[in-house]
Formats: sequence, structure tokens, C-alpha cells
Amino acid sequence: MLAKKTTKNQLTLPKELVKSFPDIDYFDIAAKDGRIILTPVKMKPLDMTLDGIRDKMKRLGITNDDIAVSIKWARKK
Repeated sequence: MLAKKTTKNQLTLPKELVKSFPDIDYFDIAAKDGRIILTPVKMKPLDMTLDGIRDKMKRLGITNDDIAVSIKWARKK
């Protein structure tokens, strides 16, 4: 399948390809080895609750100590 880049640097994805991703509106895009890679992305609601975030951290095994270490690492100069 071909996709043409417009004068505004936009690509239109072929309808046959898009049918494979019926509930996807966004794609993450990257360039690797001279290729453009599109990865489907599902957006999370902006109103995700703090409890939901804490539950996810617990499922992932992230502790308060992990967060403190990460902040210290990120703030290093």
C-alpha cells in the first residue's frame, strides 16, 4: 500500500489499513533504520483518579522508595 505525503507534511493512511485498527485515533510515530513506525495508542482519560494511579503502582510493584530514588536521579546535575 502507498501513502502520499502532502505539501503540509501529512500522510493519509489507506482505508484498508485503518480497518485493522477500528478503535484507534492516535498513533505514536518513530523513525528507525530509514523507516517510519506507527504504533497504535489508546489515550487514557484525563480524570484518572489518584487511587487508580496508586493501584497501578501497586500492581507494578513500584514503592515509595522507588519514587524517591527516581526523583533523586532525575534531579541530578
